[in-house]
Amino acid sequence: MRYICLGFLLAFTFPASFAQERIVNYDEDKVGTYTLPNILKTEDGKRVETVKVWENVRRPQILTLFENEVYGQMPQNFDKLEFSVLNSNEKVMDGKAHMKEVQIEVFKDQESVQINLVLFVPSKRKGPVPAFLLINNRSERNTAPLRDTISGFWPAEIVINADYAVAAFQVDDAAPDNKDTYAQGVLNLYPEQLQKDNGMKAIGAWGWAASRIMDYFEKNDDIDASKVVLVGHSRGGKASLWAAAEDPRFAICVSNNSGNTGAALSRRWFGETVEIINTSFPHWFNENYKKYNDKEKDLPVDQHMLIGLIAPRPVYVTSASLDLWADPKGTFLAMKEAEPVYNLYDLRSSLPSELPPTNTPIINSPMGYHIREGKHNLTDYDWSNFIKFADFHFQKSEE
Repeated sequence: MRYICLGFLLAFTFPASFAQERIVNYDEDKVGTYTLPNILKTEDGKRVETVKVWENVRRPQILTLFENEVYGQMPQNFDKLEFSVLNSNEKVMDGKAHMKEVQIEVFKDQESVQINLVLFVPSKRKGPVPAFLLINNRSERNTAPLRDTISGFWPAEIVINADYAVAAFQVDDAAPDNKDTYAQGVLNLYPEQLQKDNGMKAIGAWGWAASRIMDYFEKNDDIDASKVVLVGHSRGGKASLWAAAEDPRFAICVSNNSGNTGAALSRRWFGETVEIINTSFPHWFNENYKKYNDKEKDLPVDQHMLIGLIAPRPVYVTSASLDLWADPKGTFLAMKEAEPVYNLYDLRSSLPSELPPTNTPIINSPMGYHIREGKHNLTDYDWSNFIKFADFHFQKSEE
């Protein structure tokens, strides 16, 4: 085992019980060599050269591998959905927005789970509008419907001023982010998942909840459900990637500072590792994933393949210069390694060959990226670039 003392700088990213020596490396010279699984080679060794073979053969293979070995199965069967508006105010943000608090209740086998959505829609809209949906893994204060807390983590006013709807749900509604209580939510509907080595846990439940909100958007005349941008930060960014891979209805996926088992390559020994994440957060991923603790080379997948599953839809991934825990270079390399899938669709990314300088976003591209100066967070700067990315792909500048 390789041990390096974990510094106090990163202490905010994991529980106090983790304040002990763990496997951590921040030296590029110690990363070593690694070989990634070939994203465009089928399990029987054939080269993928067409969209048809990708969509009918290779993509299903990769998706199944991630389901079985990492994130767990994402069940889709339920009995019914009910949508209830619990609160509504048509004149918030100085009259610029209509606020709704919506309860999305999912029923299955005489059990139900409630996902609470905060939604703001521009007041001066002409027909359905595109929307941003945040998987909120931080305090509910960040997404307060009364806007008594204004935070760069969810700057709803900025999004509304850009003529988008903006929505958020709290991860704890779907699965409490706690190793002892995570099953008290979506998994009440699917208790069989808890008995399976490839059953979903919290990250899968958060992605499942995002899809139920898409079900609601498809019934909401104010929202253009064909233009929904799914956003997640950190563990929420892991969930946004997985949800977008599973649910092609999300038009754009944004993953901010998502790190290990998010957008960063697992095989790089840099920052957080599979062993660390499984030890610290055993409730996030399926039981099979623990087989790869300190054995990343045995994984049949790596995170470039998760990004590739989102193609041909646009994907925007970010890093932060001080967030070495989440491996900015490994995140950028995963994006580069996913480019061949986009190339199959004749979509050429504008990503440079090397990690770009800080605060130099790549926007006009099917694969967007920036590394922001600063620490592990979600900020106004990040959101301003998410909006520009959505404007480009939704061609809002031409409207």
